[in-house]
Amino acid sequence: MSKSAQVIIVGSFVQDLTFFSEHFPAPGQTTVGTFFTCPGGKGSNQAVAAGRTGVPTLFIGAVGRDAFAEEARKFYAAEGIGTRFITKPRHATATAGIIVNAAGQNEIVVALGASAQIRPPDIPPALLRGAKVVVCQHEATLAINAHVFRLARRTGATTVLNPAPMRGDFEPAILRHTDVLIPNETEFVALANQLGLTGKTKLTERKLAALSDAALHRLCRGFGVPTVIVTLGSRGCFVSQAAGGTAIPACPGIKVVDTTGAGDAFCGGFAAGLVKFSGDIVAAARFGTAVAALSVTKRGTAPAMPTAREIARFLRRHPLGTA
Repeated sequence: MSKSAQVIIVGSFVQDLTFFSEHFPAPGQTTVGTFFTCPGGKGSNQAVAAGRTGVPTLFIGAVGRDAFAEEARKFYAAEGIGTRFITKPRHATATAGIIVNAAGQNEIVVALGASAQIRPPDIPPALLRGAKVVVCQHEATLAINAHVFRLARRTGATTVLNPAPMRGDFEPAILRHTDVLIPNETEFVALANQLGLTGKTKLTERKLAALSDAALHRLCRGFGVPTVIVTLGSRGCFVSQAAGGTAIPACPGIKVVDTTGAGDAFCGGFAAGLVKFSGDIVAAARFGTAVAALSVTKRGTAPAMPTAREIARFLRRHPLGTA
C-alpha cells in the first residue's frame, strides 16, 4: 500500500469522545449536553482529509489492543485509505475528551497512550518510498518526527510539519528538515517567542493579528523554513515563501457547526493539494482552505472531512482563485 501512496501521514490515532453543550462549564459546574464518539487524532484526521480527496494516502500510527483499536481498523477499511497500525499492547489506544459549545468552539484534553509510543524501528525507510508529501504533527514523539523527516528528505518528498499541539520540549533542529511549516496563531506565537524572532518583545496573538502582511511575511522568514503557512481561523491563512507573502481569505457563507479538526482538515487538504496541483503551494493552500471550510459544517472530526464529490461541488461555487 505504501508504494502507491503519494501522501504519507505519520501521527496519532485518537478515539474522540465529544460532548456538545450550550456553553463550556465553569470550574465546579455540571452542564447537560449530548454525546458523540468518532475516530480522531491529528494524524488520522489529516490522513482522512487527504484520502477523501482521492489522492492515494497512507496513515501510519499506533494503537493498543482494545476495542478502540478494532474500531480504528474497521473505519479505515470502510474508507479505503491505506494504514499501517503499529500495535502497542502495553498501552491503550489514545482518547480525547472534547467539549463543543453552541458557537462550535471546542476545548480538548487528549491522552496519547499508544500514539506516543511510535519508535524509529516501527518506520523503516522502505515504508516512505514513493511518497511525494510526508506530514507529521506533535501528537507522536518529536524523535519519530525527526526520524521520518530525515527519511523523507532522502527520498525527495516534501516534508510538512504541523506543530500541533505546541509543546514545551519542541526542538527547533527539526526545522532544518522541514519544507512547509503550518502553525495556527497560538503555535506561531509560541514558536516565534521560543526562537526569539521578536527580540525582547514577546509576541502575542493580539499583536500577531495587528501585523500587516508585509510584517508577518518578514517574521515568517525568520523561521528558516522555505514555506510557512499561518492558519488564522475565520480570517483564512497567510502563505510566506521566499518570493513573497500571500493572504488567502476564508471561504464566505460558511455555517459553523463544529470547528474541531478544522486545522487537520486544512493540513490534509493542503498535502493532497500539493499532489493535485504539482507542488503549487498557493493553489494547495487555497484547496486546504476549502477542505477546512467544509469540515466545520458537520459534527465530529474524521467523519466531518469532506469527500471529493463535496469538494468539487463546493469549488464550483467558490473557485480556488477566490476562496
